[in-house]
Amino acid sequence: MKFAEETSTVNKLNLFDRMAEHEQVLFCNDPSTGLRAIIAIHNTTLGPALGGCRMQPYESVDEALEDALRLSKGMSYKCAAADVDFGGGKAVIIGNPKTDKSPELFRAFGQFVDSLGGRFYTGTDMGTTMDDFIHALKETNCIVGVPEAYGGGGDSSIPTAEGVLYGIKATNKVLFGKDDLGGVSYAVQGLGKVGFKVAKALLEAGANLYVTDINEESIRAIEKLESSTPGTVKIVASEDIYSQEADVFVPCAFGGVINDNTINQFKVKAIAGSANNQLLHESHGKKLQEKGILYAPDYIINSGGLIQVADELYGVNHERVLAKTKHIYDAILEVYKLAEADGVCTMESANRMCEKRMASRSKRNGFYTPTVKPKWAIRK
Repeated sequence: MKFAEETSTVNKLNLFDRMAEHEQVLFCNDPSTGLRAIIAIHNTTLGPALGGCRMQPYESVDEALEDALRLSKGMSYKCAAADVDFGGGKAVIIGNPKTDKSPELFRAFGQFVDSLGGRFYTGTDMGTTMDDFIHALKETNCIVGVPEAYGGGGDSSIPTAEGVLYGIKATNKVLFGKDDLGGVSYAVQGLGKVGFKVAKALLEAGANLYVTDINEESIRAIEKLESSTPGTVKIVASEDIYSQEADVFVPCAFGGVINDNTINQFKVKAIAGSANNQLLHESHGKKLQEKGILYAPDYIINSGGLIQVADELYGVNHERVLAKTKHIYDAILEVYKLAEADGVCTMESANRMCEKRMASRSKRNGFYTPTVKPKWAIRK
């Protein structure tokens, strides 16, 4: 594997400055498999760190580190918002997921995860799959989100989509005084695993959709679905999805789609979707507020998948997962209420809520202990 020469100029002092908000950063190097990875543990106040592992060809170690630090911090807030007994962490593997994967690489990664003694649990993220972690599972018990055949909860896009729908219902409650999904228009960006499920449910409820996706098969599938539902679908170009005169924008694809350019185009009353890191910068949350657009913080509304993988460690129970996912409705309403009361944007309100929860829980003894191994874990 070739990537940009390790030109990192970060000395020890600068490195510690960069990770000042974090508890621990582990650099993983295994020359025999080509593994080069970084595990960042942000905060374990609520419990062991939990966060996915992504794999991509970062141009430098600095870039990989920055991604790990940013994402792990976000997981602390996401876990707090979802009210699961876990803290925030993240892992990144430097490499091309199409050419650099091997069973040995993921087993080596599993050994590094195991060396943390239960402080960090991980699973799939961008560039990695459930099958990758079947290999890591042979080296550590600290893997979540594996296939059902291996004791996992299965497709996490199902509770993620359910959570988004609860978030949209809460948003409609504030906008229109009732939480019905039907009779409202939505601009849906992205028809992937989560986006398609959300669009399907909205159509079945009688909503009117503007949709866009780069995958023609997904477009044809949603058009075919329209004929059997009371809702309507209009296909629009990718660059036109931001300017549709819909009630709610539902981003289910890329991050950073809420920025200076798109905010000027929006004609919607609210934004509520599954994409991660929707705000290019947190300051854009304030700009949405100034424009009168209600924003459902992404790390709350899309937390259904997190709820499922966290729940696996107590034994797979789909009914329990869906029951907990319903609380996303209440969490979104609470954020909206606090934002109005404090006169701040909803992103700041969500952050304050999570920080308060972490501070409160720091005075409690954690029930979960990493010495208790999941019964389903396979270990050689």
